[in-house]
Amino acid sequence: MTRVAAVDCGTNSIRLLVADVPPEGAHTDLLRRMEVVRLGQGVDATGRLAPEAIERTRVVLAEYAAQARDLGATAVRMVATSATRDAANRADFEAMVQATLGQPPDVVPGDEEARLSFLGATASLDAAAAAHGGPPPRPPYLVVDIGGGSTEFVLGDAGGVRAARSVDVGCVRLTERHLHGDPPTPDQIGSSEADIRVALAEVAEAVPVGEAATLVGLAGSVTTVAALALRLPGYDAEAIHGSRIPVGAVRSVTAGLLTATRERRAAFPVMHPGRVDVIGAGALVLRVVMDAFALDEVVVSEHDILDGIALRLARSQPRGGVRRPR
Repeated sequence: MTRVAAVDCGTNSIRLLVADVPPEGAHTDLLRRMEVVRLGQGVDATGRLAPEAIERTRVVLAEYAAQARDLGATAVRMVATSATRDAANRADFEAMVQATLGQPPDVVPGDEEARLSFLGATASLDAAAAAHGGPPPRPPYLVVDIGGGSTEFVLGDAGGVRAARSVDVGCVRLTERHLHGDPPTPDQIGSSEADIRVALAEVAEAVPVGEAATLVGLAGSVTTVAALALRLPGYDAEAIHGSRIPVGAVRSVTAGLLTATRERRAAFPVMHPGRVDVIGAGALVLRVVMDAFALDEVVVSEHDILDGIALRLARSQPRGGVRRPR
């Protein structure tokens, strides 16, 4: 058993997982945390990470480093994704991480992000299905990870990844580009959908989505849509993980979110405060993906790139070797 700490720093949130990982089988969580720091604030328009966004991230990262150390993690890996990849002042962010964590972040390309997401999402699918009393999802899986700055598409099965593509449509990026109304106007929604469909044309050229037997949806936008579709009285990760949401329910939830005011969205008991402004765009990505690729349902996973980072870290040497948290 190896105790590791994984940090996923995306466009909207930064998350921590400290887990015990055996050589084979399921890992055991000791701690999961998620904080919305909006690192990608304005990066789509300016090409730069805002100093205040870097500072928000530093404050949370310092807490994560202390918690990983206190829990006895023997190795840590921090992965940074879309917002950091795109930023002209990426070096400023990397210097902050080095000073705070004692090692640089691993700024991964989109294809590596996709592979880590696939590993994390598919490792527990059978167990999640059993918990819901249903049959295991059938491979091949199309794993779709809707982030703040980008969305990753990965096709694969038990043998590994067959094809992957990352495209720059995410809930933060689309909101900042288009969804400025409260609620957004039909024209704003139409412009967002047009962006998504252009990106999906790129995906279809690289990933044979027609081979997929099961759509697996990841990340906060998807789990929040699932929570709303399931009409949960509060956010319940166990009820969400492994749930199957039909496309009709996704369409209904998405339409409701895009026509609701900010005040109305914030009042949903399952809504994280940091997702209120961007959940409409995230839901729209999921709905357009399902419609464009004629997918009847989505299997929702609470496990994603964060779990993939932990599994990869424990079971193989990451680039640059294993480092202990400072």
